[in-house]
Amino acid sequence: MSIPTKSLSMTQVLLCGAAIVTLSMGIRHGFGLWLLPVTQSQGWSREAFAFAIAIQNLAWGVFGIFAGMAADRFGAFRVIVGGAVLYALGLLGMANATTPLLFSATAGVLIGMAQAGTTYAVIYGVIGRNVSADKRSGAMGIAAAAGSFGQFLMVPTEGFLISSFGWKEALMILGLASLMMVPLAWGLREPGFAGGSAIRREQTILQALTEAFKYPSFQLLMAGYFVCGFQVVFIGVHMPSYLKDKGLSPQVASYALALIGLFNVFGTYAAGVLGQRLSKKNILAFIYLARSCAITLFLLTPLSPLSVYVFSAVMGLLWLSTVPVTNAAVAQIFGVAHLSMLSGFVFFSHQIGSFLGVWLGGYLYDRTGSYDVVWYIAIGLGVLAALVNLPVKEASIIRSTAAQAV
Repeated sequence: MSIPTKSLSMTQVLLCGAAIVTLSMGIRHGFGLWLLPVTQSQGWSREAFAFAIAIQNLAWGVFGIFAGMAADRFGAFRVIVGGAVLYALGLLGMANATTPLLFSATAGVLIGMAQAGTTYAVIYGVIGRNVSADKRSGAMGIAAAAGSFGQFLMVPTEGFLISSFGWKEALMILGLASLMMVPLAWGLREPGFAGGSAIRREQTILQALTEAFKYPSFQLLMAGYFVCGFQVVFIGVHMPSYLKDKGLSPQVASYALALIGLFNVFGTYAAGVLGQRLSKKNILAFIYLARSCAITLFLLTPLSPLSVYVFSAVMGLLWLSTVPVTNAAVAQIFGVAHLSMLSGFVFFSHQIGSFLGVWLGGYLYDRTGSYDVVWYIAIGLGVLAALVNLPVKEASIIRSTAAQAV
């Protein structure tokens, strides 16, 4: 298979890639902290805010496919630089939006496009091309853990910025910070993509997509990832407001999100390492079932800061631990030549779930005055995701023909 020569060291790839994911994911994990300040200041409903974030997740999924195609064909460097610039513009636009429509265009579309070019699918493509198969799952776990560390680091920072400078000014500061991804992208310039020329592969994009979508295990992985998106984005965006409604202080929500990020550092790394030794489908089934159990116990336990922190720690271990395992499974089945693109399609399913999770949270709250129904949906979907991952076949696909194509 004609792919770029593996000339970047794993250390360089992980340091630069992890730093980019830390910034990109760290910023977006804190968006739930803006729900109440924005809606109260602008006089908007929670559904209006939730819809913008839902659009963001959907745009992330849609444009993630094309970002993955571009990264596979021309390298990740250009895609990451473009994503960083869009991130800065989106955050600045989010701060200055005067209507829900403008807010959806900036916080939704622009930032969604930015995340498509600066997060897992693109970074995992670089890892796949430059890290050997026996270390790939663990390396992906490290990159995912970096996103979790970004949550642990950035969410309290974002809360501090909002309380110290105001929600608009906090967004502008983050917009400038997001441009730090541009110099970091330089470390991910792969010599095989020098000059912007495309590389030769044994499959065209159409052939790779046809193969993947006809393969049942790919469809099952997409179905499980849909549930992942529904659960984590609903909790990440709406839990601060849920806790505030229950009489807990905003600091509890900030600490809860930070704890999710902290414990997910360990959870994602452990999942990546275990993915090198154990069946990936069984790991995924366990994660989804454990999430449903954790949510159920959280709802049944009397609410207090302690119960919130325990729940956050447990969910943190399970939060993004699906990411390295799912992407490593895709790489193991189909190879790495089109990994960013295929990861983009799997992630699109994740983002459809994210869209529904965050939007339904706002929609049903505005109509029922409660988040209870969405919590119950999240529990049921977790059980379903555990079941659909069990039949996944992880062995490398056997291709009868391999037409050479660019």
